[in-house]
Amino acid sequence: MQPPDPLTRLLRGLDLEEIRADVFRARTGGGTERLFGGLLLAQAVIAAGRTITGRHLHSLHASFLRPGRSRVPLELAVERLRDGRSFSARRVTGIQAHDVTIVATASFTRPGEGVSHQDPMPEAPDPQGLPDWEDLRAAMLGTEPRHVAVELRVCDADPEIAGVRLPAYRRVWIRPRGELPDDPLLHAAMFVFATDRTLLRVAARPHGPIWGVRHAASLDHAVWLHHVARFDDWVLYVCESPIAESGRALALGAMYARDGRRLLSVAQEGLLRF
Repeated sequence: MQPPDPLTRLLRGLDLEEIRADVFRARTGGGTERLFGGLLLAQAVIAAGRTITGRHLHSLHASFLRPGRSRVPLELAVERLRDGRSFSARRVTGIQAHDVTIVATASFTRPGEGVSHQDPMPEAPDPQGLPDWEDLRAAMLGTEPRHVAVELRVCDADPEIAGVRLPAYRRVWIRPRGELPDDPLLHAAMFVFATDRTLLRVAARPHGPIWGVRHAASLDHAVWLHHVARFDDWVLYVCESPIAESGRALALGAMYARDGRRLLSVAQEGLLRF
């Protein structure tokens, strides 16, 4: 029997079980590494969204308090902070073995009329023909490419040798490796999941090969979703890091649809050590 593909495994991880009112259990997989922060964020989105109807996620603010662990059950407790005329707010606390792993505040709203503007999407080469992030990573490390749920095509390659310093700026095209179910909450969660891919490591580019990073960990993470969008095509992810100090790097990002719409914005502070 063939094992499930990476996207199927990820979707299983986002299929939460409600064990009592407003408390959900999430799968954490059978690996040995710490949990990917984007997975915890996406699971928090699903948990919060399960307590709301008729509104879509527009912002998420999360703090990572402890590394998530595989093979340890994760419970996500949702607190209903507010249900107003326009906005609903939820706080999600993720707990593993009595330890708080993540705390996230999510806000949901309805589409409405109002001011609207955006800067233009940066120019970028077409994703077809660009190198796959996992192939580049495997070539640098001398390993086999990993099979992951979200595919990345790199516009701005990272330095391959020590001593090369590049601007803390990178563009990648990103999309799921397969079709997602027709569920707006799941598409929002997948966008949030994808914001944690490659974002912090853009801060390593001025310091040498990112493959030399010894320790990278997200401290906090904020996402603002500007549209109710489907994640079923290539999306341009533009990342930059305007400052890093004392090993803490600030990374900013934006995702754009092919037609130029800015779908979301993201900010993250993380720990980065070589």
